[in-house]
Amino acid sequence: MADRLGGRARRVSIHGAADGSWVGRGTHTRWTRVRTVVNWANLSTPVGLLAARAGGASLHPIGRGVLVATGWRWRRAGVDATTVGSVVLTPRDVAWLRARPALVRHEDRHVTQYAWLLGPVFLPLYLLAAAVSWVATRDTASWNPFERMAGL
Repeated sequence: MADRLGGRARRVSIHGAADGSWVGRGTHTRWTRVRTVVNWANLSTPVGLLAARAGGASLHPIGRGVLVATGWRWRRAGVDATTVGSVVLTPRDVAWLRARPALVRHEDRHVTQYAWLLGPVFLPLYLLAAAVSWVATRDTASWNPFERMAGL
């Protein structure tokens, strides 16, 4: 996967870098830094951290300003990860998530969606889109444009 900013592309690997992060230390671009700051300022990341703490999760930085909260005890049927701000909440463990780079990329795109939609605005729009998708297809993701834009 390549991040583009100002015409430059940087390679991103989520399989683990020498510094121990999943996407590598050098993969933070100006955009991912802005995205991280915006998600803190719009309070979506602090809410994600509160949800992680309340759910008994352990935090793991994976690069690009994203934290994964593993062992989250509030599992939703059929859902392996939920993103709130720059925090990815999952009942799974680190090894399971590392084996699924497509899921990590998908959740990273949701982090960007929180920044673009200024945090609190994202959640009601996402829930509305999920409801419309459910009515149309009996699946919350099939017609949900946020899931489709995240590469579902």
